[in-house]
Amino acid sequence: MKVAIIGGHLSPALAVLEKLTDEEVFFIGRKYTFEGDKTLSFEYQQISKLKIPFFAITPSRFQRKFTRYTISSISKFPIGLAQSLRVLRKIKPDIVLGFGGYVSMPVVISAFILKIPIVIHEQTLEAGFANKLASKFAKKICISWKSSSKFFPKEKTVLTGNPLRKDILDISKSKRIENKTPTIYITGGNSGSHFINVLIENSLSKLLKNYSIIHQTGDSKYKDYKRLKEKKEKLSNDLSNNYEVVKFFLPKVAAEAINNADLVIGRAGINTVTELIYLKKPALLIPLISSQKNEQLKNSMFLKSLGLGEFIEQNGLNENIFYSTVENMIKNIESYRLKEDVFIKDAADKIVMVLKNVSKQKKT
Repeated sequence: MKVAIIGGHLSPALAVLEKLTDEEVFFIGRKYTFEGDKTLSFEYQQISKLKIPFFAITPSRFQRKFTRYTISSISKFPIGLAQSLRVLRKIKPDIVLGFGGYVSMPVVISAFILKIPIVIHEQTLEAGFANKLASKFAKKICISWKSSSKFFPKEKTVLTGNPLRKDILDISKSKRIENKTPTIYITGGNSGSHFINVLIENSLSKLLKNYSIIHQTGDSKYKDYKRLKEKKEKLSNDLSNNYEVVKFFLPKVAAEAINNADLVIGRAGINTVTELIYLKKPALLIPLISSQKNEQLKNSMFLKSLGLGEFIEQNGLNENIFYSTVENMIKNIESYRLKEDVFIKDAADKIVMVLKNVSKQKKT
C-alpha cells in the first residue's frame, strides 16, 4: 500500500508513521513554520530525519484576523491546489491520510479529483474547520473522542482514539526519577509559545529559587531561545544549574521530561492534553487565545474536569498570578489525580486498519 500523509497535526501523524513500516509512505506539508518566516517547520525537520520523501506545498491559510499576509494567503489556494495535483500524480498513492489543518485542503480536494480514497483523522474534542470540509470528500473519518461524533456523518465515522508516539507509550513503563527539588517542564509545543516564553523569562529568578525548570522554547522570529540562553549564562551558578533551556527535544527526551516532571506548564493543544491524560501528569495550562472556537480553552476545561490540572486564561495573566498558581499547585500536587481514564489504547493500529480496509475496498 502506497500512503500519502498530509501534515497538519504532526504528533498523531508520526504515531501512525511508526506503524506503517511495511508500506511506501510520502509526506505532504509545509516547509516553513509561519508565513513570512523562513524558520523550517518542525514537521519538515522531523520527516526529513526519518528519510521519508517530503513534498512541500504552498497552502492557503484561513486567518481569523486580518494581517499583512491575509490577501496573499488567500491568493495562494490555486497555487497549493496545482502543486497538490502535481505531487499526487507523481507519487500515485493508493490512499491519502489527512490530519486536519489548513495544509490538508488542497491535497484532499486534489485527491478527490484524482479519485484517490481519503481518510482523515480528527484529533480534537469537536471538529476542526478543515476536517469538517474534508469530511465531505473522505471515505472514512477517524475520531479521537466520542464528543466528535456529532460533527461527522455516522456511517463514515470510526472511533479510533488519538494516537501517541511509541516514545510516550513506552515511557510510562519506565521508573520515574524522584526529584530532590520539584521539577517543572515548560513547553509551548513544537513551534514554541512567545507569550509563555516571556512569562517564564519575567518569572525566572523567582521560580529558580524553589524549582528546577526544563524549558522548551521552540525556534521562531522572536529569538526567545537565544535571549533565554543568554539570561541563563548571567545567572548565579545555583540558579543556572536549576534551569535547562532548549529549542526542541527529540520525542524520546521530551517524553522523559514530561514523565519525570512534577508539573507540566504549557498550551492546551489536544495532543498535549492526550499525553497528560495517558501519563496522568498534573498540569497548568495556558490556552491559546486565537485557537479555533476556543478549542484550547475547552481542552483545558476538559483536563480540569478529569482532576488533572488547572488553567489560567492569557488575558490579564501576569507574573504574580502565574507564580502564585504554580506555588499552590506544587504544594497540593498530590491532589491532582485522574478521575476517569478516557484514553483509548492502540489508536495508531486502529487507524492503520481503517486505511487498509478502505484501500481494499478501492481494489475490489
